[in-house]
Amino acid sequence: MLRDEDKALLEEKGISEQQVEQQLKRFATGFPYLKIKDVARTGQGITVLTPEEEAEAVERWRKYLSDGGEVCKFVPASGAASRMFKALFEFVDGESEVPAEGSDVARLLADIDKMAFIADLNAATSRIHGKTVAELIAAGRNKDVVAAIINPEGLNYGNLPKGLLKFHSYAAGSRTPVEEQLVEGAQTAANSHGVVNLHFTVSANHRKLFEEKLAEVLEPLGKERGVTYNVTLSEQKPSTDTIAANPDNTPFMEDGHLLFRPGGHGALIQNLNDMESAVVFIKNIDNVVPDSRREATIKYKQVLAGYLMELHDKVDGYLADLAAGNYTRGHLQEMVEFLHEKLGITDRSIDEKNDTDLAVYIHEKLSRPLRVCGMVRNEGEPGGGPFIAYNPDGSASPQILEANQIDPANGDYAKMLQGATHFNPVDLVCYIKDRHGLKFDLTRYVDPATGFISSKSSHGKELRAMELPGLWNGAMSDWNTAFVEVPVATFNPVKTVNDLLRPAHQG
Repeated sequence: MLRDEDKALLEEKGISEQQVEQQLKRFATGFPYLKIKDVARTGQGITVLTPEEEAEAVERWRKYLSDGGEVCKFVPASGAASRMFKALFEFVDGESEVPAEGSDVARLLADIDKMAFIADLNAATSRIHGKTVAELIAAGRNKDVVAAIINPEGLNYGNLPKGLLKFHSYAAGSRTPVEEQLVEGAQTAANSHGVVNLHFTVSANHRKLFEEKLAEVLEPLGKERGVTYNVTLSEQKPSTDTIAANPDNTPFMEDGHLLFRPGGHGALIQNLNDMESAVVFIKNIDNVVPDSRREATIKYKQVLAGYLMELHDKVDGYLADLAAGNYTRGHLQEMVEFLHEKLGITDRSIDEKNDTDLAVYIHEKLSRPLRVCGMVRNEGEPGGGPFIAYNPDGSASPQILEANQIDPANGDYAKMLQGATHFNPVDLVCYIKDRHGLKFDLTRYVDPATGFISSKSSHGKELRAMELPGLWNGAMSDWNTAFVEVPVATFNPVKTVNDLLRPAHQG
């Protein structure tokens, strides 16, 4: 039974009582596992373009831009960097001054001079301890060096957003992921007027820091790259928060109030829904490389975007024919083949439909947001996997699934996972307007049954937390999707600070 103060809180957040009831019910029932037809692989759900097809796609993308096409880069950047420094926090909180041989901390200290933030770190240790990093290490004061990286009195990297850490070194200075995303945008998404539209989703706590960094770098980077940057920021909306529950699935109370938690990156479908551009690139903030390593990234951004436009051209043509009634049975069969071969959609019921019903069916399937997702060959990196999954209407289509959406007790699914050849590096290009130029309401294409529940704690008390369907998982469940293989050189995430020592980040 909700109290008046609870109702006031819901009203303030924009959350209905019905939503809270549904979430509490979901805690009790859990989320169902998805029914899977097969893992996607080369020739079966994942397209491998020939060099000629890649060149044609790049040319199509350039034509889209030269014709005045709308494009925006959408970059989820709200994540804190604390997980990057887990090993460093453990070392600082531990008793030993000497890191274990071969440990992450030992490797970091051995190559600390290769870090883009070394000048700032030297300034911090000199200010705090009157010694440089090298002098502290020589004196065996390893903990002072590590603490200066993560703690507030030093660089405070353990509390900053990942997007604002110094990742890469250049002769003229260093760059953060935000700056690298700006440069990449200028190289792949400048429109016919030389404008680069970027949107970063940030946390409320860090918004001011992002605004300060952008104010510092936008003008000089724009002059350097010969573009004008149009950058906007947004935060996850309070209406996408989810209620926390006790282990018995009753509402979790903290200081006498209901506790709500952010709904995970799936909440960002609301932010994406606010974008005005027809074409939107989506890429995580930390998947960036320095200028000298960006050739593959630039090429395959254009390949994915051009392939998206080629698919969109076909979709628009088919929808126009269907709307005008300009089709024969043979033309409908061509459209069915497109659904199957290019969009990976299969449905046994198609063969039973007459021409009129089939035309309606195809129109419904094509009238959706469209995305092309880059897929990298699996080399042990973490990431969602490409699968062909069944939909509520009985059809099957390409989906990006996380492990928690797959029944671990199903032996057939376990074999599929073992045979998976690719994973999703979060490299997507989307078309989010219909053929009349009107925006799709992206919230209509979310599968609400694809969230997940996890165990958390708050001030020592155990609780259950709910995450909404992931942005590129269940939040895009009912989109039309194509998987295209891209080289692993396009995927260079930074999950731990030592990833910055990899060749891809050393220039």
